[in-house]
Amino acid sequence: MTPITDRKIRFALAGCGRISHNHIGAIKAHADRCELVAVCDPAAPALRAAAEQTQATPYSDYAQMLASANADCVVITTPSGLHPQQAIQAAQAGFHVVTEKPMATRWKDGLAMVDACDAAGVHLFVVKQNRHNATLKLLKRAIEQRRFGRIYSVSVNVFWSRPQEYYDSAKWRGTWEFDGGAFMNQASHYIDLLEWLIGPVESVAAFTGTLARDIEVEDTGVAALRWRSGAVGTLNVTMLTYPKNLEGSITILGETGTVRIGGRAANEIQHWEFADKAPEDDSITQASY
Repeated sequence: MTPITDRKIRFALAGCGRISHNHIGAIKAHADRCELVAVCDPAAPALRAAAEQTQATPYSDYAQMLASANADCVVITTPSGLHPQQAIQAAQAGFHVVTEKPMATRWKDGLAMVDACDAAGVHLFVVKQNRHNATLKLLKRAIEQRRFGRIYSVSVNVFWSRPQEYYDSAKWRGTWEFDGGAFMNQASHYIDLLEWLIGPVESVAAFTGTLARDIEVEDTGVAALRWRSGAVGTLNVTMLTYPKNLEGSITILGETGTVRIGGRAANEIQHWEFADKAPEDDSITQASY
């Protein structure tokens, strides 16, 4: 596939709600290389606000945007349960696809998205921005350099807060069909780290519960994991932390290294110790933010 080098990359945005502002801001920050040419939302106030902010062509109908927009890639920031159908439609129309997490709320729908993009010869990108955190890039490099030796134990905690008002703000929130629960939605980025950093998972056992919120899905859960490498670990997730987000962390214990990256969103290197020394060890304080 030939890269676009003679003009700006053109994006179309589907879904003008809360998370769309991050994408609009990112495109604006890279205005020398890309531009937003179309926005789409069936809700007139949200669509109008996005069009006024970006000067992009507004569409209230997704199919019409796919048929008319002069774009290279469609960014999907709609409710999670809509991602598969909209990604497949975009691929079949010849667009590359960027979709917010989770890519789908059902395994089979995620596979269908991949198959559709493969068949159309377009790229599918799922937003996992934590991989680009300075803290986690340092951790990834240390693992690739085998500084831990054999990894024995991994612990991931996502202790966040989502009050009932958050779920009540939109009818699709807290539903199996369109949202998913604490694991699939809020902890999605941290679950991604389990495989991106440690490797393929062999088996999982979990307990989940809806302990306090009036929703269909879980607000709390715990899981025990075993990786193919033999490492074992835990995943602890809750949206009931009082009174606000407390921690998003990963701790890795290995044969020759121990690291804990914590803070509210894996943004602080709180412990970094290896048997050997490396030049990047001097930059760990700068990586925290």
